[in-house]
Amino acid sequence: MARRLTASCRLCRREGEKLFLKGTRCNSDKCAVARREYAPGQHGQRRSRKPSDYALQLREKQKAKRIYGLLEKQFRNYFKKAEKAKGVTGEVLLQELERRLDNVIYRANFAESRSKARQIVKHRFPAVNGKTVDIPSYQVKEGDEIVLNGSDEQKKAFIETTKILEDRTVPEWMEVSADNLALKVLRLPEKKDIGMAIEENLIVELYSK
Repeated sequence: MARRLTASCRLCRREGEKLFLKGTRCNSDKCAVARREYAPGQHGQRRSRKPSDYALQLREKQKAKRIYGLLEKQFRNYFKKAEKAKGVTGEVLLQELERRLDNVIYRANFAESRSKARQIVKHRFPAVNGKTVDIPSYQVKEGDEIVLNGSDEQKKAFIETTKILEDRTVPEWMEVSADNLALKVLRLPEKKDIGMAIEENLIVELYSK
């Protein structure tokens, strides 16, 4: 499976904001965005111009794609699916992205970042409704119950992670039991539950050209 190889901190600097791709490091004084508030590369510090409409749309798409750790083809497929679904395309797109199993593991504070959550899924730790799932893009549904399995040592490590991240808010659309490494999907996520400022209408405009 293809994967992104670009350094995470460069992606945040390119978008000019924290995308929280490296977990707790993003809230420390080691954060690259806080230390160097300009784009990466030899032209990163040049005088900025007023961006065109296309540039704004492209940057918003790139930001969303990078937040969820997707490649272009994967992201475009999500858009095509959202476009065919009932409802507002942009909001359906965000809902589809939030329903990814790796994102659910991350939002439940079982992992510091979505990349680590993806590793957890690929290593077959989550069980959805009692069935082991190792597909990061697996779409959770309302009523799904998810539990992290593993050895006692591995479970202890997961619980320690939840304690480190206890100040990070768990979205209202899920109910989490940190001690049991379990969660339940109470309802489907809505735009207000995203936790990141994404202007989905710009993404829709970009792909609709």
